[in-house]
Amino acid sequence: MTFSEENYLKAIYHLTVVSSSGVSTNAIAEVMETKASSVTDMLKKLAEKDLVNYKKYQGVSLTDKGKLEAKMIVRKHRLWEVFLVEKLAFSWDEVHDIAEQLEHIKSEKLINKLDDFLGNPTEDPHGDPIPNAQGLLPKIDKQLLSDLAAGQTGICVGVKDTSSEFLKYLDKQGIALGSTIEILGKENFDLSLRIKVNENLLNVSNKIATNLFVKLS
Repeated sequence: MTFSEENYLKAIYHLTVVSSSGVSTNAIAEVMETKASSVTDMLKKLAEKDLVNYKKYQGVSLTDKGKLEAKMIVRKHRLWEVFLVEKLAFSWDEVHDIAEQLEHIKSEKLINKLDDFLGNPTEDPHGDPIPNAQGLLPKIDKQLLSDLAAGQTGICVGVKDTSSEFLKYLDKQGIALGSTIEILGKENFDLSLRIKVNENLLNVSNKIATNLFVKLS
């Protein structure tokens, strides 16, 4: 596959996580920042390779072959992110763009050795699950911080928004994977939260709370 084909497969894979009824060409075009007509042309190519199921006006879904290929791209991306953070001391807001380049390396042997070298991690630096060599995803028990009620406490296990801006914001607030977050109160007006993070008191907006995953403690 070409780099472009791999990028399309990964985009469709991520979109299928939030859509169970097929992914529209417009949704793919928005993610890929291109025209719908260009998406249609690519989908036809992917369909010829038995990577997607595509019928005009009926949405797109990955075939079993396409889903496995997409998971292997995601696997490479997330393993490289772990490597960059743990072994090269990159911060979690720096690694996405670099991993976007490294995920296109073709050597399966290299990736499997990288996996073993890192101790077979199950999550990337943002808390997202890493598919194993067979494409199986570990299940991570998590819910959005915004779903917690006053008095509940959770451990930060991931982020929904992986943009550099959001991650830098979390760094400023002292929020990271493993942070203990206690809900002290919730405003009915705007659903903002008063929280305690590792003994620090903070006010966070509903937008922030809906982009943080926690595991109840």
